[in-house]
Amino acid sequence: MLEVAALTRRFGEHTVFADVSLDLPPGEAVVVTGPNGAGKSTLLRCVAGIDKPDAGRVSWDGRELRESDPAVRAALAVLLDDVGLFPEMSVAEHLDLLARVHGVADPGTVVDEVLDDVGLTGVADQLPATLSSGQRQRLLLGSCFVRPRRVLVLDEPEQRLDVPGRAWLARRLVAEKAAGVGVLLSCHDPSLVEAVADWVLEL
Repeated sequence: MLEVAALTRRFGEHTVFADVSLDLPPGEAVVVTGPNGAGKSTLLRCVAGIDKPDAGRVSWDGRELRESDPAVRAALAVLLDDVGLFPEMSVAEHLDLLARVHGVADPGTVVDEVLDDVGLTGVADQLPATLSSGQRQRLLLGSCFVRPRRVLVLDEPEQRLDVPGRAWLARRLVAEKAAGVGVLLSCHDPSLVEAVADWVLEL
């Protein structure tokens, strides 16, 4: 479904990573680990088509992945550290918009289910700026879960979550895999890696 072949990214004279390859089949998870500055976020940005590698290839269903391809946008749910929220929309409105944009048949029901799952039902009418950092992270994750997806690309999704939140995230990602979704994530939490990973790529 998703194939990365000999990916290399440089910034000037500095090589962030070189010759990175991985395959992501449906229903499996590849977890990228490594210290801060190892290039985990940059790798995920290249895989998602947001950053351009200097060498190598990212393929989606056997053809070159392009972020602008409607088929890719419909299938890849991406959470990166710099993803923004709509500041003037409530939590529920934010999720409802994303569900409708992605053609969800019954957006109201799906939004209610996601709000309950991510633990934000009680703050559904609040604006993002009024949320705690953990609640904002749950909203960002909910933005991925409220839409159709074949692959999740998540950059350190456990950050800003408390211990119960990280346990919930592990359960949710295992459920995503069981539903046939491929998961590519970077992670610092050994317990999350152990719970979710089928393959570990250490940078």
